[in-house]
Amino acid sequence: MKLTPKERETIILYNEATDKSSVYTHDKKLKEKLKRLHKKYPDKIYPERKEHPGAVSYIVPKKCVIIHEPFSEARKKALREKAKLDGRKPPV
Repeated sequence: MKLTPKERETIILYNEATDKSSVYTHDKKLKEKLKRLHKKYPDKIYPERKEHPGAVSYIVPKKCVIIHEPFSEARKKALREKAKLDGRKPPV
């Protein structure tokens, strides 16, 4: 069964009693990132359980879950310029 974009969700769960969080996602980019981070840090980021076909669930340190205020256009522009000067390219 194919899910609609609205049904392909990401859910992040954690509580105050532990330093870990659970990330369940259908998002292609996030799945690739979690897989890459698992290879780099297998002791900290690892698969949690089998999920719905097309989804993954990983345990990650809670400190990796960050919510920040949106960047202003001026800040985005400044960061782009700094990246160009540093010779960095946008992610693929």
